[in-house]
Amino acid sequence: MKKYIPPAILVLIILWTCPVSGENYTLKGDMDSAIRYELQEQVTANPGVKKIILSFVVPQSFTSPTYSQDIKDFKVIFNPEPQDREEKKDKHGNMVITATWSRVPNTVDVRLSCQAKSRTHLTTLSTGAPFPVKDPGAEFADYLKSTEQVQANESRIKKLATELTRGVKTEYDAVQRIVSWVVDNVRYVTPPVRYDAVYSLESGKGNCQNYSHLSAALLRSVGIPARIVVGVTLNEPYNIAWQKGVLTFKMGQGRHSWIEVWFPDLGWVPFDPQNSVLFVSNRFIRLEVGADNNETKNDGLMRWSQLQEAKRPALQEVINASFASDQVKIKGDRESYGPKNLLLTPQVKAQFQQIAIIPPPPPPPPPKDPGKLRYTVPFLYGNLDYPEDVDFAFPRSVKAAGAGQFEMQNNFLVETAEYVTTQRTQYAQVFVLKKPVKLAKVGLALHNFGGDGMLWLDLFKDDNGKPGALMATSGMIGVEQISMKPGYRWVDFDFAKEKLDLMPGSYWIALGFTGSPIVNWFYTYGKPVGPVYGTRYKGVFDSDWSGALSYEFNYRIAGLTVK
Repeated sequence: MKKYIPPAILVLIILWTCPVSGENYTLKGDMDSAIRYELQEQVTANPGVKKIILSFVVPQSFTSPTYSQDIKDFKVIFNPEPQDREEKKDKHGNMVITATWSRVPNTVDVRLSCQAKSRTHLTTLSTGAPFPVKDPGAEFADYLKSTEQVQANESRIKKLATELTRGVKTEYDAVQRIVSWVVDNVRYVTPPVRYDAVYSLESGKGNCQNYSHLSAALLRSVGIPARIVVGVTLNEPYNIAWQKGVLTFKMGQGRHSWIEVWFPDLGWVPFDPQNSVLFVSNRFIRLEVGADNNETKNDGLMRWSQLQEAKRPALQEVINASFASDQVKIKGDRESYGPKNLLLTPQVKAQFQQIAIIPPPPPPPPPKDPGKLRYTVPFLYGNLDYPEDVDFAFPRSVKAAGAGQFEMQNNFLVETAEYVTTQRTQYAQVFVLKKPVKLAKVGLALHNFGGDGMLWLDLFKDDNGKPGALMATSGMIGVEQISMKPGYRWVDFDFAKEKLDLMPGSYWIALGFTGSPIVNWFYTYGKPVGPVYGTRYKGVFDSDWSGALSYEFNYRIAGLTVK
């Protein structure tokens, strides 16, 4: 049966073997902000460096049905001034500034700034664009082609895209099916081994570049124009009110990649597969577009030439943003169907075909006699993947670009962490066991920035998806025992003295502290291991853990389990 009703809710149920209660939220509302954006870079050269070339992209105003930015007062200041400076548009319409120092100074300082009025407007979209898409014309050829990173002609990608869009009548329906499949089948890790679409398809892993490249490859393989967008995300959180509390969303401050899809009746529409949204929030500064991230590399790109024995120059980058005004009024309705992973979408009016959901198999029964279990098998479980020991002030890699020629591209490795020893907010993370475990230690990915005091972990029972009764408390760790060197690393809290035998089910850990420590806990975008609502927070004086976070803290559970 075919009708005109919001497919942003219903089209998703055809794709997964998942619980009847889905994680699809339809949103309405607005986000309006006035932002001052600033990028600072400092290059430190060494003897033997013969030439330095820096490139930056001028952010431009942009309007779409869901997101817009208005850029004013753009400035870029070089100190010292380069011997040559060029400003021109590339074939994708990006305005690129290239500065060259042929007489290389000891240091080069760059300060780029602008004012941005950024808005996300979520209302009911209406599109009648048919699928398959009619030939959009030669101007879209770059956004339909197969590239080194967006392998649209690869046989497995073409086969998957064809299966996902079989029977589809509208372009929006096709886009949702493809993007939603990526949301549910790729897990965020950083840094990945590779950044191309095929790697993501084979491994089910990747960062924002992988999410963008795989989504674009699937879309292009069935004739839907899709381009890669690169910009900057800001770490200002925002809340979405829903029936049972608040969902809080936050990104690390740094470079990010997403996609824009062409609709004949809507124009270019942004989608962010890595963040599980069929729009982008106004915490984005949009900079550059291209066919893939090999092209969208100009903002912050450094190239140079040097003598063979010379040491490479060093580059440090700092991104700052201040909100002169910020108004967020968004409400979400959780639907009873959809993907197993969180997906946010505006309501959309377009044609679709509804296919019934298939429920999952029942969970295994609990052990009949826990007292007779023999714990002999080492056990390690959790959200284990994160960039351990990385100094985020200097995270860029270098590659050769010819004899004595090198380039250092911008990267997408951002510091995603929460300050969890604040006196105002408490944080808790769920972990779900499928086997009995004799608990020994629980590790958190922490960075110590100083202060004094003691840290410990509280272990709670689950109470209907929130921390419940207190079960145990770990041994204490003095803040001075945790290294202050740059980067995040595992800090293990000892539970062995508690002699805890945990049966299959859900449990919560929360960091406790005394004194005034300054400690961050690293988190991963999305929910790579646990359930959607498995990261909670509340005010220190509140009793209800009503706040839910869109990301998952990095943790590890260690002990023994049964065969």
